[in-house]
Amino acid sequence: MTGRTKYLLDESDLPTTWYNVIPDLPESPPPPLHPGTREPVGPDDLAPLFPQAIIAQEVTQDRFVDIPGEVLDVYRLWRPSPLYRARRLEKALGTPARIYYKYEGVSPVGSHKPNTAVPQAFYNAAEGIRRLTTETGAGQWGSALAFASATFGLECEVWQVRASYDQKPYRKIMMETFGATVHPSPSKETAAGRAVLESDPDSTGSLGIAISEAVEQAAADPDTRYALGSVLNHVLLHQTVIGEEALLQFAQAGDTPDVIVGCTGGGSNFGGLAFPFLREKLAGRIDPVIRAVEPAACPSLTRGRYAYDFGDTAGLTPLLKMHTLGHDFIPDPIHAGGLRYHGMSPLLSHIYELGLIEALAVGQQECFAAGVRFARAEGIIPAPEPTHALAACIQEALRCKETGEEKVILTALCGHAHLDLPAYAAFLSGRMTDNELPESALADSLAGLP
Repeated sequence: MTGRTKYLLDESDLPTTWYNVIPDLPESPPPPLHPGTREPVGPDDLAPLFPQAIIAQEVTQDRFVDIPGEVLDVYRLWRPSPLYRARRLEKALGTPARIYYKYEGVSPVGSHKPNTAVPQAFYNAAEGIRRLTTETGAGQWGSALAFASATFGLECEVWQVRASYDQKPYRKIMMETFGATVHPSPSKETAAGRAVLESDPDSTGSLGIAISEAVEQAAADPDTRYALGSVLNHVLLHQTVIGEEALLQFAQAGDTPDVIVGCTGGGSNFGGLAFPFLREKLAGRIDPVIRAVEPAACPSLTRGRYAYDFGDTAGLTPLLKMHTLGHDFIPDPIHAGGLRYHGMSPLLSHIYELGLIEALAVGQQECFAAGVRFARAEGIIPAPEPTHALAACIQEALRCKETGEEKVILTALCGHAHLDLPAYAAFLSGRMTDNELPESALADSLAGLP
C-alpha cells in the first residue's frame, strides 16, 4: 500500500477567522421568536443567558469573524487537526472510492467540542462572569466546557442526561477532574427537573430536559451564564475551523470531495465541516453532495416537522424554526448520547429546506458495525456519534464498488470512543438493539408543538 496517509498543517496555518455561512445563502433563516409576543427576540432577551460578544456573533451578518488571540493560543494545543486518507478502509471494502476523514479526536477531551467551548468560556470570563451552566448528553460537550472553564478560571455546572450519566461514568470523572460539578438529569436541583421526576421517577432524561435545568439555573443568578454545545448559530460558527482546515488539506492532497458526510444531533460537527465547503459550492468552485446522517431513533431532519418549537422541554428558551420531533420528545436511550436531541440547528434546518444538503437516518446496529469495521482497518475506535457518518460513508463506498466510480468521500470523525467502550461491549456481545421511532409516538410528540 503506497501513498500519503496524513495531511498535516503547521500551527501557522491555523485559521484566524470563523466563517459565517448566512450572508452567502440565497435566503436568510427565520429569526428566533419570543414565546410570549411571537416577535423576533432582541439582544435584551438573550442577555440573561449569554455574554454580549456571543449575542453579537449569534446575529452577525459578517462573513468572517476574527478569532481572538487568547482563543488561538488554546486552539494550538491540538489544532490544526489531521486529515487522514483511509487507505486501509478502502482496501478492506474493495472500493475504488477515495475516503478521507478529518479527525477531531486529538483535542484534550477527545472530540470537536472544545472548538466552541474555548471561545464561549473566554468571552464569558472577559465580561466578568463567574460560573457557567450547561447540559450534556454523552459527556463530550460537558467535558469540553469543563476543560475550557478551567482554562479561563470559571466554575462549571453540568446537567448530564441520566441515560448517558449511567452509561458513561468516565465522562463524569473527566468533568470532575477539570473541576466541574455534574448532576444527572432530570435532577432535584431545579424546578424543571423535579417536575419531570414527579411524573416519571425513572425518567432516562433528554437533552431538552437537561437544557431546561441548566437555563433555569443560569437565569436565576446574575453571575452565571449558560453555554450551549450545539444548535445555535454562534456554535456552528466556531466549529468552521474544521472545514477551513480541511479545505487547505485537500489542496495539499490535490483532491476535491464529491460527497461530504457528517453525523447530526444538534448540528455543530456537521456544520463545522460542511459550511466552508458549502461556501465553495455556492460560489460554483466545487459541487459536492453534502449529506447529514442522524439516528433512526431520533430522526429530526428526516421525520420531524419544520416548525417553531422550544429548544428545551420546559419551554424556557425562545422559539426556534427548526426540524423538530416536539420538545416533549424523549428519545430511546441509544448509545450515541450526543445525537439524542429533539430538534436540529435552525440554520441547518433552513439549509436543508433550501435543498442544499441531504439527510439520512441509520439504525444503531448498522452504525456500530461500521465503527468496528473502521476500527479494525484504521486503528481508531470512533465515538458512537460519528459511527453514523461512517455507516453512510461505507454505504457510499460500496455503491462505488458496484458502479466502478472513483468518488472522493470526506467525513468528520468528530471523536474517539475511549470513554464509550461499554457501548461497543453491548454491540459485540449481541445485546444491542435498534430503536425505530414508532409513528404513533412521533404523532403524539408533534401534537405538543406550541
